[in-house]
Amino acid sequence: MPSDDPYATFAERARTVLDRMAAACVSCGRSPAEVRLLPVTKFHPAAAAIQVARFGLPAVGENRVQEARDKRPLVDPGLRWELIGHLQSNKAKLAVQVFDRIQTVDSVKLAQFLDRASGELGKMLPILLQINAGDDPNKEGADVADSGQLLEAALACPNLVVEGLMTIAPLDSNPAVAEHCFVRLRETRDDLSARFGVKLPELSMGMSGDLEAAIRAGSTLVRVGTALFGERPAPVLSA
Repeated sequence: MPSDDPYATFAERARTVLDRMAAACVSCGRSPAEVRLLPVTKFHPAAAAIQVARFGLPAVGENRVQEARDKRPLVDPGLRWELIGHLQSNKAKLAVQVFDRIQTVDSVKLAQFLDRASGELGKMLPILLQINAGDDPNKEGADVADSGQLLEAALACPNLVVEGLMTIAPLDSNPAVAEHCFVRLRETRDDLSARFGVKLPELSMGMSGDLEAAIRAGSTLVRVGTALFGERPAPVLSA
């Protein structure tokens, strides 16, 4: 029976997800220590992030800059916040102030805006480059063909630290579509690492419904919301 204690419910769900991740790792010969869980708290109240911190997970993912800005002061200051939603250039400075890492750097222009804002704040900002490895017109991210140009520009930014790549798989009933996207991101990472002589250890890919395929393809970070918190409430849009 479901618990009346919201934290107990979250903890049970988190253990289930971690068990899925561990089983996926074992099935493809990887160590469970190689893949981390990033709970996605977007559209949920600050209480969700508080549960994450209490459980002992180190970070949460948010989609909106202002939402994270409002929630972060209410949560354990040791929790890290990562932006996993599309970022407009005009919000770059606020995003640098709010987030510990930005996963959705998808253009040279945005990288340069973030670099400038980070320099003004005296901050070295870890980032991931978002690549549209599934060629999905409905998803953000740089084209694979443009990934080298994007990486080159980001590496030239003195206040950015490029830690790896991120992608979102297309929505498709055929699981092979997501698997192809994930494999392509790993292959893109391997190609970029060889071409530019840099390590890009982080591969952020996989969510509640496809984390096993992502782990098989090499994911190091899965972003999970629904399996941890249930269906998220509809966002309240300001007038």
